[in-house]
Amino acid sequence: MNKQTIIGVVGSGAMGSGIAQVAATQGHQVMVVDKQPEILENAKVKLNAVLNRLVEKGKISSDEAAEIEGRITWVTNIDELESCGFVIEAVVEDLNVKQAIFKQLDVIVAPGAILASNTSSLSITSIAASCEKPERVIGVHFFNPAPLMPLVEIIPAVQTDPEVVAETKTLVDSWAKTTVLARDTPGFIVNRIARPFYGEAIRIYEEGVAEYAAIDHALRTKGGFRMGPFELMDFIGNDVNYAVTETVFREFFYDPRYKPSFTQKRMVEAKRLGRKSGKGYYDYSNGRLVPDVVVDDALSTSITERVVAMLMNEAIDALFLGVASRDDLDLAMTKGVNYPKGLLRWADEWGLEKVLDILEKLHHEYGEDRYRPSPLLRRMAANKQTFYP
Repeated sequence: MNKQTIIGVVGSGAMGSGIAQVAATQGHQVMVVDKQPEILENAKVKLNAVLNRLVEKGKISSDEAAEIEGRITWVTNIDELESCGFVIEAVVEDLNVKQAIFKQLDVIVAPGAILASNTSSLSITSIAASCEKPERVIGVHFFNPAPLMPLVEIIPAVQTDPEVVAETKTLVDSWAKTTVLARDTPGFIVNRIARPFYGEAIRIYEEGVAEYAAIDHALRTKGGFRMGPFELMDFIGNDVNYAVTETVFREFFYDPRYKPSFTQKRMVEAKRLGRKSGKGYYDYSNGRLVPDVVVDDALSTSITERVVAMLMNEAIDALFLGVASRDDLDLAMTKGVNYPKGLLRWADEWGLEKVLDILEKLHHEYGEDRYRPSPLLRRMAANKQTFYP
C-alpha cells in the first residue's frame, strides 16, 4: 500500500464521496462506482462545490482542487475496479446488500487487494464470510463528514490476516487520520459506547424530568459537550441514529442497555428526521435555531451525572471485554464524536466510587439491567484503582 495504490470506493453518497476526496487529496488515483448514474453525477457536482469552497477559504489552491478532481474517476460498472489495490464499500447499512457487493469484488479485484467495509455497526466477520478470500476483508469505519472527522476505526474480522490489518492501518494513517483498533463487536467502539448519550437523554425526557432543550443545555454547559443529545440526533438524522440503535440492540441479543426508545421510533415514523427534513426534536423551518434555555443548576447536574455515568460505564465495560485498549477507547470518543474528555480519564477525575454510586442508585431505583455496573468498575472501585497513573 502506497501512493501508487489505486483506491476503489463503492457508493457515491456523502460517505463514499467524502472518502474519495480524502484519498484523492492524499495523492491516490480513485475510482468511485455507483450503479445509478444520476446519483454519481450529483456526487461529482457536490464534490466540485466542496472543493470550490475550500479554494474560497484559502484552504487549497485552485490548482490543487483541479488535481484532486482529476484523480477521481466516476464509473457505473463495478468491474472497472479490477485495477484497485484497496476497495472500500460505503453503501446502505444492509448486510445482504454488502455481502452481495463483497462477493462480486472478491472475483473482480486482484488476489492481493484489500477489501474494506465502512459499516458503522454490522458484523465484519459476516461480510467477510461472503468471500472466497475472507482473510483480506477488514472494517474501516470513517465518521461523517469523512474529510473533516479525524477518527477511523479499523476492525479486523475473525478471518482477517494480521498483515492486512497492518497494511490497512499504515495506509489510513498516511491519509492524516487517527486510527484505533476495535474488536468486531456490535457498534465497534464509538457507536457502542455512545448509545447512552442518546438513550438515557430520551429516557430522562420520557420520565418528564426535563424537556429537550433543558437536557441539551445541561449536557453542553455542565458536561462540556459541543452539542446536546437531541440537537446531535437531529444533526445526524433520527432515522440513521435509530437504525444504529436497533442494530446494536439486536446484535447484542437484546441487551436492555441498548434498548431503542418509542420516542425516537415515533420521530422516524413521523418523518421528523432532524435538520435534513426541517423538523425533528426541534423545528428548523424558516432558519430557526435550537432554543437555549435557563436550567436550574441542580437539575443540570443530576441530568449530566446520570448520562455521563452511563457513558463511563459503557467505556469501562468495553475495556473489560477487550473491545479496544484503554488509550484507543479514550481516543475514539474524543476524536470520533468530539467528547470533551476520554471517558476512562474522566471517570478517574470523578472517582470510580462516585460513578459506581450513581449507577447503583439508578439500578436500585429502576430495577433494570440497563443500569448494571460493569464488573470492572466494581472491582476497581473496591480496590481504589484508577485507569491512569
